[in-house]
Amino acid sequence: MVGEVPGRTGRTRRILRGPSPEAVPALIARACTLVGLLDIAAGVFPRFRHSRMHALAEVLPGSFGPFAAALSLSAGVLLLLLAHGLRRRKRRAWRAAVVLLPVGAVAQFSYRHSLIGVVISAALLAPLLRHRDEFAALPDPRSRWRALANFVLMGAGSLVLGLLIVSVHENRMIGDPSLADRITHVLYGLVGFEGPVDYAGPTSWTVAFSLGALGWLTAVTTVYLAFRPEHPAARLTEDDEVRLRALLEKHGGRDSLGHFALRRDKAVVFSPSGKAAVTYRVVSGVMLASGDPIGDVEAWPGAIERFMDEARAHSWTPAVMGCSETGGEVWTRETGLDALELGDEAVVDVADFSLAGRAMRNVRQMVKRIERAGYETRVRRIRDLGEGELDRIRRAAEDWRGTDTERGFSMALGRIGDPSDGDCLIATAHKADDQPGQYGDLKAVLHFVPWGTDGVSLDLMRRDRAADPGMNELLIVAALQAAPRLGIARISLNFAMFRAALARGEKIGAGPVLRAWRGLLVFLSRWFQIESLYKFNAKFRPRWEPRFVVYASSRDLPRIGLAAMQAEGFVTLALPRLLRRRPRPPRPCPHAVSDRGVRAA
Repeated sequence: MVGEVPGRTGRTRRILRGPSPEAVPALIARACTLVGLLDIAAGVFPRFRHSRMHALAEVLPGSFGPFAAALSLSAGVLLLLLAHGLRRRKRRAWRAAVVLLPVGAVAQFSYRHSLIGVVISAALLAPLLRHRDEFAALPDPRSRWRALANFVLMGAGSLVLGLLIVSVHENRMIGDPSLADRITHVLYGLVGFEGPVDYAGPTSWTVAFSLGALGWLTAVTTVYLAFRPEHPAARLTEDDEVRLRALLEKHGGRDSLGHFALRRDKAVVFSPSGKAAVTYRVVSGVMLASGDPIGDVEAWPGAIERFMDEARAHSWTPAVMGCSETGGEVWTRETGLDALELGDEAVVDVADFSLAGRAMRNVRQMVKRIERAGYETRVRRIRDLGEGELDRIRRAAEDWRGTDTERGFSMALGRIGDPSDGDCLIATAHKADDQPGQYGDLKAVLHFVPWGTDGVSLDLMRRDRAADPGMNELLIVAALQAAPRLGIARISLNFAMFRAALARGEKIGAGPVLRAWRGLLVFLSRWFQIESLYKFNAKFRPRWEPRFVVYASSRDLPRIGLAAMQAEGFVTLALPRLLRRRPRPPRPCPHAVSDRGVRAA
């Protein structure tokens, strides 16, 4: 049953829907995009410069002087880069556009005496200056590694544009240069040297200046990103963690995902009273919160308002992943956002669990078979393990991870064995071998985090790939059987995305749309654990608790989905492992490792 959660004002109120672009910034951004594309077309395609469309393009900023093609490319690329920032109302993008447009107007008037070019520049500049208060968004968290990303992306884009520039002048080429010669010419031109391709007439100069402009832009933007002040991503401070733990001690039993708010790669905003908090991470301009707010339900609206204020200040897209039905109601009521059911969380009540009965036959037979093979299990609190055994478990969990990238965000703690996490639960499987492995007799690990005083929530599952199948089933059953002596009454297992669609779609009488939707989910399960995770959870006869995604607009859903997949580790935009900096050890335990498990898989 969903509880009634009163707002601070005693009535339903709506706040503006997050940081959606205002009408004026969006129009200005579209204008900059159009101008940029026309400028690039004017610089790349010679026929365009003689078309009717070019009658307009030739008076746009950047199309002036004897080096019109190169300057068109420069202005076009810069305006395209600025358009995204203007759409997000970024202050620095506004400043750059305010500088670029007058420079283009003055240059046009100086070289071409074009009053029309000045008028068009002024037409774009006027709304920028008039609505300057709209462009007040603060910078995103960033690091100097973005300079390398810019170099790679701009370099690739410059290579593609350069090949177009070299190839569109076929009728002016001398000879028939191969693709390798053209690529070589582009690479030489980007750094200011003449390549192996030659042209008749002044075309060589046009191509050379255009390639040089692309190389100059790549170099300047990379240098700027490398030497601009660094604003690293926010981290949970020691004081923040102390305050969150105090809130969890009082209200941690409300949400099974509450303890995951203590991930140290999240930031936090507190309500004015300090009685509630929302933790989040910013990924690709999306401000992702996970689970319900932490703390007193009466203070949730204050924390949510602070969250939305932070999103507006930076022009981030707000989103909440995996909140409960109560949390979804509060979020939508207080902010005007929308909610969509994302899936279901499997929760097993210890008092109702039993291996007896036909429904549990497969699990019962698997567990008995593994036990006969010589495996034994141990279920203990973290505080009851010695440092040597903890270190062995950490290293095993790291090596047994099935992917190069750690996975998990909304339902993963990101560490094992931190001294402050003594209430966490460890279930381990052991088998004595004639030739013990690197980790002794350890064969599998399950890690659970506290859920109030009488529950635990599954964090990660890791096993030795050489061990017998069924390790996860064995350890879940062991944890459920050991729960009464540990004072545990409920265990939250994995989160099953789109469970309802999978369950209803396979029943008799399901309609064609539902069957098609289920078929698509089954197809996607080849790459993502959708159907398999649902079926694994269903083995333990859990009760299903719905979870929701909260979002501002349906057009934001693809962007939110991509950001969530990045946060969970399914989409990786990081550098290759050999080029990455070694991460700092988590605070305060230098031996803790990042273990974003498979729970959110």
